Amino acid sequence: MSLDQHRREVDRIDRELLRLLGERLEVARAIGEAKLKSGAPVYAPQREEQVLSALVEAAPNIPASGVRSVFREVISLSIGAQMAKPVAYLGPEGSFTQQAQLRAFGSSVPSLPLRSISDIFAAVESGEASYGVVPVENSTEGVVSHSLDLLAESELKVVAQVTLAVEQCLVGFGSLDAVTRVLSKDIALAQCRGWLSRHAPNATLVETDSTAAAVEQVAREPQGAAAVASATAAESRGVPILARGIQDRRDNATRFFVIGLTANATGAKEEVTSVVLTLKHEPGALQAALSSFSDRGINLIRIESRPSRRRAWEYLFFIDFPGHWDSSAVQEAVVALKGRCEIVKWLGSYPQSAG
Repeated sequence: MSLDQHRREVDRIDRELLRLLGERLEVARAIGEAKLKSGAPVYAPQREEQVLSALVEAAPNIPASGVRSVFREVISLSIGAQMAKPVAYLGPEGSFTQQAQLRAFGSSVPSLPLRSISDIFAAVESGEASYGVVPVENSTEGVVSHSLDLLAESELKVVAQVTLAVEQCLVGFGSLDAVTRVLSKDIALAQCRGWLSRHAPNATLVETDSTAAAVEQVAREPQGAAAVASATAAESRGVPILARGIQDRRDNATRFFVIGLTANATGAKEEVTSVVLTLKHEPGALQAALSSFSDRGINLIRIESRPSRRRAWEYLFFIDFPGHWDSSAVQEAVVALKGRCEIVKWLGSYPQSAG
């Protein structure tokens, strides 16, 4: 078969793929109408994870990341047509949170960049946005405290998570030697603390609302300024990259939560539940609370403490563990927890997959 014949065969296959894609979208529209009548949410991360996992298993000779990327966009076409309100994320465009939003929803779902994490929670609570995407934890610098505090106070639920590998760049005009100010979000500056102390020891560090906002500020006021941000944020605004990979750890990653008004029902093959609790003021209170899990063979994925903001020296404990809130094993643990804690609040259950 000649090169031209091979190309014609590829063209034929592409047209067949488009025909099948159109057929799939028609079925997806019918599913969307059924969801609308029943009041079910358009975005179903458990079902999406079932579909993506099955497709990966069905195509062992194709890289799993490629299968997920292609069908992420196929699914995005379907839910983008059904979702009436956008997905809010910490903007402006080019931020790492936007990258997480695209990983979770694809490029066909409308999005809404907002200035702060508080704005994202408010937009979802008011109905201005269907869902929100917020950063919650970085592998180098730990939790994003503002997100955890708002999760503890809000009635919104965590419905999905995304873990994103994060490469930080120093971007700006001129040379590195001319930099007198480095701008970025606080947690991004912290991820690059060592590099900045070695390569820009005399620069003043300036906190901004987001990494992409820092790039915008440098673009407006370039004299002596540089930003810590993604290559995407810099390139989209025409700001040169002075240095790549300046984060102090090569395995630097950030976890994001997708938050919504309605909690997920059980459905994914592997699920995680997040809760927040406050302890009784008595000896052994933390040990007693944790035994609610260990006595039932439930392993803890994460535990983090934060001041409660209700009373001085009272702490909230954020805990992630395997299983869905409604499963029998988790409910047994919850009953025990409620007998040993002042407050036990379910934050959400979501697929284990990082999207």
